[in-house]
Amino acid sequence: MILIWFWIAAFFSEIIGTLAGFGSSTLFLPIALFFFDFKTALILTAIFHLSGNIGRIAFFRRKMDKKLLLFFGLPSILLAIAGALLVNYVSQPILKLFLGLFLVGYVLLVWNDHFTLPPTTRNSILGGSLSGFLAGLIGTGGALRGAFLTAFRLEKTVYIATAAVISLAVDLTRIPIYWRNGFLPQELIYFIPILFVIALAGSFIGKKIVQRIPQPRFKKVVLIAIVLVSIKFLVEGIAYLTR
Repeated sequence: MILIWFWIAAFFSEIIGTLAGFGSSTLFLPIALFFFDFKTALILTAIFHLSGNIGRIAFFRRKMDKKLLLFFGLPSILLAIAGALLVNYVSQPILKLFLGLFLVGYVLLVWNDHFTLPPTTRNSILGGSLSGFLAGLIGTGGALRGAFLTAFRLEKTVYIATAAVISLAVDLTRIPIYWRNGFLPQELIYFIPILFVIALAGSFIGKKIVQRIPQPRFKKVVLIAIVLVSIKFLVEGIAYLTR
């Protein structure tokens, strides 16, 4: 019965992740932590996230920004390797606290279009590097990726497809490192096909919903998702410092 709630929560986290262009890993990781230790939750989240990204690419495959795939995606891959190798050595809550502060400040600045990060190659490299590193290290780099990608004012389906391809590349980079370090117990290998099916179903439903959301409102949805993720990071970081 407990696992049924686990699968249901995974399904809805993928729907929300598809709507925001990120978020399934950020939502799924705390869910998995209710059931498993951090390292197991980390690799399950990565596998689930990879499956969801495959679904998003399949459903939005004709719309992506090839320049961002290079200048944002390549740094993400390289830094994801570094982050994944450091999992055993860095305090997760402290990193999440700093990330949460940055993201809240960013959303406050860009909410009414009074400020935005310049859509430059430099910022795409910076955003790719930081989000890839955090994805490898704490399993949740999507919010930061979303913050940088909003600067490029991509049409919503282009945004989702581009973010999905970059995320997929990061997942394919970090999962083998987690696997080699023994993060996934043998008795949980059967989770892989189940997570794959749930992620594809959630991506499909998310696609149907996102097609009904107007472009200006879509940006607000992404920013609200970033704020909600940021609050979670801040609470975890403050709780860690005050315990």
